[in-house]
Amino acid sequence: MGSMFRSEEVALVQLFLPTAAAYTCVSRLGELGLVEFRDLNASVSAFQRRFVVDVRRCEELEKTFTFLQEEVRRAGLVLPPPKGRLPAPPPRDLLRIQEETERLAQELRDVRGNQQALRAQLHQLQLHAAVLRQGHEPQLAAAHTDGASERTPLLQAPGGPHQDLRVNFVAGAVEPHKAPALERLLWRACRGFLIASFRELEQPLEHPVTIGQKIRKITDCFHCHVFPFLQQEEARLGALQQLQQQSQELQEVLGETERFLSQVLGRVLQLLPPGQVQVHKMKAVYLALNQCSVSTTHKCLIAEAWCSVRDLPALQEALRDSSMEEGVSAVAHRIPCRDMPPTLIRTNRFTASFQGIVDAYGVGRYQEVNPAPYTIITFPFLFAVMFGDVGHGLLMFLFALAMVLAENRPAVKAAQNEIWQTFFRGRYLLLLMGLFSIYTGFIYNECFSRATSIFPSGWSVAAMANQSGWSDAFLAQHTMLTLDPNVTGVFLGPYPFGIDPIWSLAANHLSFLNSFKMKMSVILGVVHMAFGVVLGVFNHVHFGQRHRLLLETLPELTFLLGLFGYLVFLVIYKWLCVWAARAASAPSILIHFINMFLFSHSPSNRLLYPRQEVVQATLVVLALAMVPILLLGTPLHLLHRHRRRLRRRPADRQEENKAGLLDLPDASVNGWSSDEEKAGGLDDEEEAELVPSEVLMHQAIHTIEFCLGCVSNTASYLRLWALSLAHAQLSEVLWAMVMRIGLGLGREVGVAAVVLVPIFAAFAVMTVAILLVMEGLSAFLHALRLHWVEFQNKFYSGTGYKLSPFTFAATDD
Repeated sequence: MGSMFRSEEVALVQLFLPTAAAYTCVSRLGELGLVEFRDLNASVSAFQRRFVVDVRRCEELEKTFTFLQEEVRRAGLVLPPPKGRLPAPPPRDLLRIQEETERLAQELRDVRGNQQALRAQLHQLQLHAAVLRQGHEPQLAAAHTDGASERTPLLQAPGGPHQDLRVNFVAGAVEPHKAPALERLLWRACRGFLIASFRELEQPLEHPVTIGQKIRKITDCFHCHVFPFLQQEEARLGALQQLQQQSQELQEVLGETERFLSQVLGRVLQLLPPGQVQVHKMKAVYLALNQCSVSTTHKCLIAEAWCSVRDLPALQEALRDSSMEEGVSAVAHRIPCRDMPPTLIRTNRFTASFQGIVDAYGVGRYQEVNPAPYTIITFPFLFAVMFGDVGHGLLMFLFALAMVLAENRPAVKAAQNEIWQTFFRGRYLLLLMGLFSIYTGFIYNECFSRATSIFPSGWSVAAMANQSGWSDAFLAQHTMLTLDPNVTGVFLGPYPFGIDPIWSLAANHLSFLNSFKMKMSVILGVVHMAFGVVLGVFNHVHFGQRHRLLLETLPELTFLLGLFGYLVFLVIYKWLCVWAARAASAPSILIHFINMFLFSHSPSNRLLYPRQEVVQATLVVLALAMVPILLLGTPLHLLHRHRRRLRRRPADRQEENKAGLLDLPDASVNGWSSDEEKAGGLDDEEEAELVPSEVLMHQAIHTIEFCLGCVSNTASYLRLWALSLAHAQLSEVLWAMVMRIGLGLGREVGVAAVVLVPIFAAFAVMTVAILLVMEGLSAFLHALRLHWVEFQNKFYSGTGYKLSPFTFAATDD
């Protein structure tokens, strides 16, 4: 089978890499992404490996790159993406990159430090100048004077009786919210011999400063700075001019510093994007080389890696081209391995979302049947059965189509919104879900809960009205009438496609859809489960376990089809053989199915066909007889085979081993037998000591799970019926409660064009939010459960692990 239907054949490859060309070879393999390296030094500490020094140098470079990146972000710049695909640099270039990066980082630190020092010095000058600009001596006001005004100076003019009294001034700046606390503390410390005056600066400045001489120790707790405040106004003006001149000179120096800083940041923008990619690749190469072992001669490195058999020629060519310059070619050859190989399933942008649904349940075992190709059809279809509506499906289809058409735009790919990325990665899944919903919507004949008359109706209401004798009063009181197919002449023929739109006007519309969708759900469920059991046949044949065909697959199909397949037969038989004329006396399928297990018969429930009871009893006995076969068949067969192997003589076993070794092809690239690499081909019971109790317990669990699961899983498919009806009824309620009222209101008021705009907007918002998002998510989760629990557990174990090749793809992206 192809790789999509079954995982590709994967081989364990041993690589002999010359020491001089090992770095180049691994770098080339990282660009191609062909192999997954195995760690041959698992018992060796990470600090004792061969290339730990190189890894540390790369990590130090990454720290320096982080510092440069923060500086670029601090400057408000954006790093450009690297141009093209950059290969991992040669090891000799590591020292050059390190020196250039360290020199640039140190230069950036120096320039940034000078800039900060100049800004701090300029700030101090501006703050000092702002203090001096207050310009005048503070007004000294007296709180208690004998009849004097508050504006009367506390000190007399020069030459008065207090001319020998000296008053010292301390000027500074403090944050406004600290001013009241500072004033109270200074008042107490100076015992009241203090007059404080506060004025707000016109322009707020950063890093405010405060006062200090005698009170310096007190103001230190406020992180204040002290400035000299000259008492003479002429001296203050001279100091102010000098400060302004110094500030102007510092601004010029600061401007030159910032221009030089811009030049340094420009060099950082050129170095950082390619340097980050190259160092990251170099570190990845050294980490991969640390997983290799060293030969006894120390002339080459030995590595083991998983590689797809399909990629072995490309692997050989890459190793040969990478080691050609050294004169010694690297060698790769396949080696036998008893471990289960990893699972490799190649996907593209279309199949990736469907494969992701399967892998979310569990990664398949090596070369196990892959459910993803079948999920491409079954998942959107089961979703559409629950979400069938032409209008809703069309909206979903157009939304997904817009994402598909814009998938190559860089802005769409670079979007970081997590919800958007979730929808974008599943755009093809949404596309098919919308397309299938349109199809099932045409079958249900529902478009935003409204039926459409694409073809003429197959019902003649006139014939029913003539025979029923409906009066005008009766028709006026009953807006919806019950459709009766048993009236002569009422049925003109089947509707060409889907459900007849006249059912949307019938009072028994819901009863008709209930019966139809419930039986349809059972039929789809039994077919889906039976298909899952059939897929298990391919696993048994591929892994050479043909005894499971007779001891497991055949009993499972007999049990499933004998009971629930017969139920499907009864439904289809009744549809084909019971006509409308006999609808009143039609037998009940549910009662027949219950009586089938009770081996009884209800006289009031007539038979569908002759000798029905004999057929039903035979099917029940046959299904019950499959249970002991399922329970004991495989364990007894494995025990018998194990005992037969134990009776073989040691000599015979040695001869067989020798013959096997002689028959083993050459262990080259095309050497080892692919059958020996299959995970399921090696029976664990044959290689290890078989424990009968464990085998019986495992088989008992499988039997109970399958037999009881047939009942519960069949009932689980009724969610198709329930969610389909719920979606249709919710659409009907939304239409009746919003659009129908709006349309009626518009006719009464006469302003339909004005009224319908907000009403239609509300209808559109609720349709998207409730019916598309909420109902769509509900149907998606139920379809997911039907595939994981009811379908995949019939043949899919999901106990494998993915092949994770060594690749630089994420670094390049």
